[in-house]
Amino acid sequence: MAERPARLARLDQPRDPRRRNLFADTVRAPVLSQERFGIWSERFARFMGTAKFLIGMSIFVVVWLAWNTLAPQQWQFDPRELNYTLLTLILSLQASYAAPLILLAQNRQADRDRIFLEQDRTRDERNLADTEFLTREVAALRIALRETATRDFIRSELRDLLEELDERGTSPRS
Repeated sequence: MAERPARLARLDQPRDPRRRNLFADTVRAPVLSQERFGIWSERFARFMGTAKFLIGMSIFVVVWLAWNTLAPQQWQFDPRELNYTLLTLILSLQASYAAPLILLAQNRQADRDRIFLEQDRTRDERNLADTEFLTREVAALRIALRETATRDFIRSELRDLLEELDERGTSPRS
């Protein structure tokens, strides 16, 4: 039979009275990493910028106002006489949470842009160094080619030698 890990609570043994949290072995607090929260805030900010959200929010407000204006007095939960206090509170609460989440998403995007800019700068510097190296190599090849004999140069030298030999009368052609 497989043994249970020692950290799990067992029903057949008494609990240690020195422990403060009796449920520490069975209940864990949710762990929310900064990265996971940042990803969630970016999704939320992206969703708030969609037409779907704006249309949904507009429909919600119109229905709220219509209900609390046109419904019988006993059915209204946020009457017009109180200037729609609950609706104002809900919209203010949404704005107070949305603004920091949008700012967080913008900061994360700015950090990503900064990293991409640095990578682009590094890549551009590497490309510039490679281009300068290739330019130096091409220049060295041009200099080296000036010193080498080309086919046309050798032919002209051979023609000159043949003419010189013809002039001397010792032509190999005869």
